[in-house]
Amino acid sequence: MSGNGLISSIRRLINAEERLRTPGPFEHLRQQMNDVLGDGGILKEVVQPGEGPPVPQNASVLMHYSGFLEYSDQPFETTTHLKYPQMMKLGRDVTLAGLELGLMTMRKGEFSRFLFQPQYAYGDMGCPPFIPAAAVVLYEVQILDYLDSGQVDSFIALSPEEQNTVPLSTLLEVVNTVRSFGNRCFHQSRYDNAKDRYKQALMLLGNRDTEGDAEKERIQTALLPLYLNLSLTELRLDSPHKALKYGNKALEIDSANTKALYRCGQAYLELHEYESAQTCLISAQAKKPFDSDINNLLRKVAMCYKDSLDQQKDLYSKMFSDLRAD
Repeated sequence: MSGNGLISSIRRLINAEERLRTPGPFEHLRQQMNDVLGDGGILKEVVQPGEGPPVPQNASVLMHYSGFLEYSDQPFETTTHLKYPQMMKLGRDVTLAGLELGLMTMRKGEFSRFLFQPQYAYGDMGCPPFIPAAAVVLYEVQILDYLDSGQVDSFIALSPEEQNTVPLSTLLEVVNTVRSFGNRCFHQSRYDNAKDRYKQALMLLGNRDTEGDAEKERIQTALLPLYLNLSLTELRLDSPHKALKYGNKALEIDSANTKALYRCGQAYLELHEYESAQTCLISAQAKKPFDSDINNLLRKVAMCYKDSLDQQKDLYSKMFSDLRAD
């Protein structure tokens, strides 16, 4: 062994002995943490409180998290670099037992730190080469949002006949959760996934056997935002015919809905049906005369319509000119 190698080995031994004598950073953290289960296996410190009820079992959670080993400044895994972290379902996507149990103590908007003993983390074997054997790990977690997908899973597992025996309020909660999943996909520009979620919600509402006018009205109220969302999603997918179909379905429920009129105006513009686009947008403008989106689109339609008429005029002029020449 060279001299430098011997010196490095001695330094490592000295550092290891100093660590044994001096309380480590995890030990300092323990002093300010609460015992979640009472066995010391999961310790928690709330850095920033959240709001609302805690994350339910089998929920789908949108979160940022980072995992650290003791004496390491860099995480061995993290999602903080992602603009859109993946929504993770408890019991399926979250595989760390301590993290799953810890998440169910958290609320929307909360930021917390957890210390997990090996039995709640990577076990006695660790996860080579990143996690050593019997490692205690620190996780920093922020809950951005969560959806009660467990309720959705339970409802969808029922037969259509059984679904009809469930209270309408439960169905509407399920539909709202499915729509929220669609909205998440839409905001991440995953338009095909968003469309699938919205259509799933439509199907659940369509399967319902309604009793009386009051139930029918509540179903119609739930259908309206789905048609509006589908219309906008089809526009993003460059399918103006389908966008127009869903926009018109929304207008069947509420003929004066400005969003539906605006969506139809957008679709007609894409289809180069400028007169129909103007009709929809003028109706929307009458409801919201100072809406900048409506007014700007109306101006765009007017310009496109004028250009189209000018092109037709030039075309007819050329045709007549050719006929006279013959």
